Amino acid sequence: MSTEMTDSRTRDQMYFEHLEQLTGFMTTMEEFDIPAIFAVMGELCKILRVSKGVTTFSENSRPGRPGTEEAFVCYDDGKPNHLASSMRVVTSTHMVISCDVYQADDVEPLDELERKRVELIQRMMLTCLNRSRQDQIIERLTFYDVNGYKNLSCWFANLNKRAAQGNLHNMVAIRFNLKHFSLINEQIGRTYGDQAMRAYANLIDEQIQPDGLLCRIGGDNFIILMNRDHLDAVVKILRGAPVVFDPREDQRVKITSVAGVYALPETRVPNITDTVMNKVTAAYNRAKENPSGNIIFYSDKMQRAEEHAIRIQQMFNEALESREFVAYYQPKVDIRTRELVGAEALCRWIRDGKIIQPMDFIPVLERGMDICRLDFHMLDIACKDIRRWLDEGKDVVQVSVNLSRRHMMDPDLLEHIISIIDQNNVPHQYIEIELTETMTDVEFSDLKRIVHGLQAHGISTSVDDFGSGYSSLNLIKQIPWNVMKLDKSILPAEGEDLSRGSRMFQHVVNMAHEIGLKCVAEGVETKEQLAIMDQYGCRVAQGYYFDRPLPVQEFEKRLIQKVYQQ
Repeated sequence: MSTEMTDSRTRDQMYFEHLEQLTGFMTTMEEFDIPAIFAVMGELCKILRVSKGVTTFSENSRPGRPGTEEAFVCYDDGKPNHLASSMRVVTSTHMVISCDVYQADDVEPLDELERKRVELIQRMMLTCLNRSRQDQIIERLTFYDVNGYKNLSCWFANLNKRAAQGNLHNMVAIRFNLKHFSLINEQIGRTYGDQAMRAYANLIDEQIQPDGLLCRIGGDNFIILMNRDHLDAVVKILRGAPVVFDPREDQRVKITSVAGVYALPETRVPNITDTVMNKVTAAYNRAKENPSGNIIFYSDKMQRAEEHAIRIQQMFNEALESREFVAYYQPKVDIRTRELVGAEALCRWIRDGKIIQPMDFIPVLERGMDICRLDFHMLDIACKDIRRWLDEGKDVVQVSVNLSRRHMMDPDLLEHIISIIDQNNVPHQYIEIELTETMTDVEFSDLKRIVHGLQAHGISTSVDDFGSGYSSLNLIKQIPWNVMKLDKSILPAEGEDLSRGSRMFQHVVNMAHEIGLKCVAEGVETKEQLAIMDQYGCRVAQGYYFDRPLPVQEFEKRLIQKVYQQ
């Protein structure tokens, strides 16, 4: 047997051995071992007299588009060469994948068998790269949002993986929201706002590496899974950190967060994703409701509160159908004439003869849309009472009804309000709708539309709890309210600096009067507060000094009595 035939058989044997290796690497169900694939490709290139092999990937089918191409050189012997074979495919997702093979200038061209073998390997490379890129695209679509943040699916997958590996030791979860971020967007613009959010997220991400994970739930809401050792550093950022939003001018803005923190259990827990998400969300919800602090750590007491919330939600539908929710009316009184001039309808839940206090159920219902159903129910009760009083010949006063901020999500809110009033045949002047301050641009725009619409139908509107939020001045500047209800925090209480508090009260009342708003002071309890109101021209008081919220039968007596004794 000639030496040439022996060499040929040896090359064939080596070719098939390496081809088998390459097939094994490319058909694995695990992640591709790219260095190993390239090493085998290099040996095959030597056998097939190939000088250089290049694969190219592009996410756009238009050649030459900047920044879209990636090239990988699997083998290059460095010799001068020329293109020997080129293969290209455009996938259904408009990916362009090519594989180019070069031969050295000083070697014989590929024979027919060699060319078939080269083309086989090219097809294998195209298939391999296609699958790899498709996997990356699927991962990106599954685990990243459109802005490049890792998403909630990524967070759940990471948590499940750690739980399966028994790797939850010393881990904590944090759910947080960027506080009043809509105001930051309004202040610096959305483009810079996005950059500020990214900088803030990066600041946290740097602290929780190498084993932490930060994901965006949506909007300005995020969730973290990280080692407890980083907790102090992250909490410091959450409490407030300046970030650069315009590197050219070195302009910065301070971002703070509302956050719930939950320390994961060391032992195995069934339904780990539900458990962790429920508990960290419970802490987060409590942080949103807590005016004294922005960061709340989950506790057993909180667990009991969540169980209470679940019970409230379970009882709500039955209680609504059974008309367990009733209206109590708190009088509004002219402090100079002592005349009853209005009332606010307040919800009370009477179950099994006992009153469930509003703070025990209103915050729970406000987590979802149940609060809207309750508000409409209260408006219907108030309208029915007003209609009955009119039919009985009573001297009826205007009644105000609260609507939750949640209603701003209802595009037909105006029609719903008017429909309830008109179905009860109540003249519009007897109803006042109280609306609270809003924090987002969308809510603000909707609120403005609703107030204009109500006033066009002769229905009075009031801004509730003025002075308790952050957007009060803008709220009264752009929306034509009828009434400003002053939060009790503006009226000086016993033990406070009366001179300073009085001046603030004076300026707020003067401002309201100058722009044509009536003022009602809430939470009035003392003669001293009445004197301050009288001094600065705030004529209407609502509070315990005159009356607590009254059952309908007791309030009807006030309608008849009409005037309070001095």
